Amino acid sequence: MKEFETESLEHLLKIGELAKQTGVAVGALRYYESLGLLEPALRSSSGYRYYTADAARQVQFIKKAQRLNFSLQEIHQILVSRHQGVTACPLVQDLLSRKIDFVEEEIQRMSAFKAELEAYQKLWTNRALDNPDGEQLCSLIEGVQ
Repeated sequence: MKEFETESLEHLLKIGELAKQTGVAVGALRYYESLGLLEPALRSSSGYRYYTADAARQVQFIKKAQRLNFSLQEIHQILVSRHQGVTACPLVQDLLSRKIDFVEEEIQRMSAFKAELEAYQKLWTNRALDNPDGEQLCSLIEGVQ
């Protein structure tokens, strides 16, 4: 964190102001800080966090990355890469390719699961109802392999 003169504090945002400006809860901003995603420019002796205008831009970046389903750990990798002076775009492209592969696998798994459910639905369509006084809760589910 940097040291600022008192007159420059007026250009800094308190955490509540940053939260209001970005639409992100104060607790989330503190969590981002704990993960190394966001760093206050200054912390006062009483513990108040002060942020520059760049912090708002960084929070917006985090929100956009989350909309693309990047994890906070992945976002941290991106930010670290950038802070090290390396362009982050190749890393983002690699992470995105992995996400696409994962989504494709999930689609295949979910399609197979849907087919299984539809098979049970077809099998159970004209089946007689259980006796409500019987011991089975539901013979349909109890008969699942």
